[in-house]
Amino acid sequence: MPAMSRGDYLLVPAVLAALILGAGGPAHAEKGFGGGTDGQTEQRADTSDDGTVSVTVGGVVFDRSKNGGGDSVGALTSSTSWSPPPCWYAPKYTPEQLQKYLEPIWEAGSTGYEWDAEQREKYNADDEKKGFNKDKSGKGYWWGSYVDRSYPPGWDSCDEDYFWVDLGDPPPADIENAVTPEVLAGLAYAEIRVPGTEVTLAPAEATKVNLPTWAWLDGAEFKPVSVTASVPEIGVEATATAEPVSLRIEPGTPDAEVYPASGVCEIKDGRIGEPYAKGKANDTPPCGVKYLRSSGDGTFPLRATVTWEIHWTGGDGAGGDLPDGTFGATQDVVVQEIQAVNR
Repeated sequence: MPAMSRGDYLLVPAVLAALILGAGGPAHAEKGFGGGTDGQTEQRADTSDDGTVSVTVGGVVFDRSKNGGGDSVGALTSSTSWSPPPCWYAPKYTPEQLQKYLEPIWEAGSTGYEWDAEQREKYNADDEKKGFNKDKSGKGYWWGSYVDRSYPPGWDSCDEDYFWVDLGDPPPADIENAVTPEVLAGLAYAEIRVPGTEVTLAPAEATKVNLPTWAWLDGAEFKPVSVTASVPEIGVEATATAEPVSLRIEPGTPDAEVYPASGVCEIKDGRIGEPYAKGKANDTPPCGVKYLRSSGDGTFPLRATVTWEIHWTGGDGAGGDLPDGTFGATQDVVVQEIQAVNR
C-alpha cells in the first residue's frame, strides 16, 4: 500500500463513521480538548460562577465578555495583507485519549497493514506502560491541528502529525502556528466584534444641496473592545484589544465636499464627530459632508468606515501591535434642492 499523507489520515475517522452508520449502529468520534474531532473546530460554551461566558473553539478558550455587542456588530477587516491564523496546533489528547482514538482505526484494517504497523511503532503502541507516552501522563500532551471553521485560504496547511510537548516546554519552533501568546493574539483578533458604523446626520431626514451636513457617531458605543484567547491546559493566553481612532466618510458621489478635507474624522475625547446643536447652522462641522447636487429621485450611498488600532498583551508580559482593522457600512442619503419661495 502506498504511504498515506496527513490529509488521507484525517479522512479515516470519517470513513469509519460512514461504515458504522451503514451498519445501523451509532456513530462516535473521539474528541480533543476543544470538543472537535480530528482537524475540526466544534464549539463548547461554559458559564462561570460570575456569569461570564467562555467559548472553546479548536482547543482555544475565548473570553468574549468585553467584546462588542448588538445587532449591528461585525468582524474587522485587516488594513494590510496580514490575516489571522487559518489553522493552528494546540494540546489535543492525553496519552490515554490518543490511544483510544487511534487503536480503533488500526484495528479496522482499512488503512493497510504496513501503514498501521508503522504507526504502532511510532507511538510505541505495543508497550503497555510506555506506549503513547503513558509513562508521561500528567506531564504533557499530544498536540494536533485545528482549522478555522470558515476555511479561509491556508486552512489545510497544518498537516503535521501529532507531536508531544512536555508541560512547561514551548512547542517546537519549526512548527508554524503552534499556539503561543502571539498566535493566540491573532486568533483573538479574528473573534473581535465592533459596533456598526451608521452615522447620525443633521439634517436627519434629507439634507440640502450646498448645506453642510453634520455627522457623528454615538460616543457611548465607540470604546475599546477586547477578546482573550487562552489554552488553560498549558497556561498560555493573550488578549487582543481594538480601539477606535478615526472615521472615514465617502459621500457616494464625486459632487460633494467632506469635512475635514481628508474625509477622515479623528476621535476626540472619546467621540467621533460632534452632534449638531442649535445655532451652529453657519458653522463648519468638524466631521461631515456637503453635497453639491441633488440625488434626484434616488439617494447617494454614503459609506462610513471606522479604523480600529489593535494591540495585544500576553499572560507572560509579551505584547505588541497587530495591523489596524476596519469596519464600515453604507447608508442612503437623500439630497434635495433648496426650494426658492416666490412672492
